[in-house]
Amino acid sequence: MRIARFAVGDEVGYGVVGETRGDGVTASGEQVIAEVSGHPFGPGPDAIRLTGVSHLVADVRLLAPVLPSKVVAVGKNYAEHAREMGGEPPAEPVLFLKPSTAVCGPGDPIRYPATLTERVDYEGELAVVIGRLCRDVPASQVAGVIFGYTCANDVTARDLQARDGQWTRAKGFDTFCPLGPWIETDADPAGLELTTSVNGEIRQRARTSQLLHDVPALVAYASSVMTLLPGDVLLTGTPAGVGPLTIGDEVSVTIENIGTLTNPVAGRD
Repeated sequence: MRIARFAVGDEVGYGVVGETRGDGVTASGEQVIAEVSGHPFGPGPDAIRLTGVSHLVADVRLLAPVLPSKVVAVGKNYAEHAREMGGEPPAEPVLFLKPSTAVCGPGDPIRYPATLTERVDYEGELAVVIGRLCRDVPASQVAGVIFGYTCANDVTARDLQARDGQWTRAKGFDTFCPLGPWIETDADPAGLELTTSVNGEIRQRARTSQLLHDVPALVAYASSVMTLLPGDVLLTGTPAGVGPLTIGDEVSVTIENIGTLTNPVAGRD
């Protein structure tokens, strides 16, 4: 199931994404969102109830599919990316946080803070969306606390990352965490193809089977440090091939069986 958060005018809601079968008005295969009442993270089997109202995806504005209390991210979780950053793969996951205010949605501009940084990089990633409050989750039970998966771009001011020595400023600017286009609840995270393209040219290509620490290990590790809340997001790391963006670029992260997240790059002011 694909769960999207979307806006129609001033109204914001959640819906289930599907395809039309063709009814003489809409063509077969067009993407449609069926509105739901309640909240996807609500308790019980009836948390998602269809209202009977639907919209073509082309007629709504897709938003970040979740508003997390925190974004827990993992650095250097693909061996070749660790090496392209000038080091060997770490023995344990390297955790850092991105603020909730960094989150933006599909189509939202990544705002380039040109007065503060001279290099802003893309980092395409698989994102895990937590479905229930949890702490100290054994890896064998992680599947029970995951709501689903989405695409993410861990946008990074690379020169600030090197200069500061820690990563909060480099990765914490507003709009530096695009998420979307929706949450896929049924994906298997073990072997998905991930590509990142800039202006239509593929810059990153990998499979999640190359993760040094897989999704169960990452959720177990993160939850041993901090309580994870429903809607929190865990970024699983980016593969090799990171590189700079410039104002006017369009960057897309595509993950097999999930979808494509696309964002333009614009000035901050």
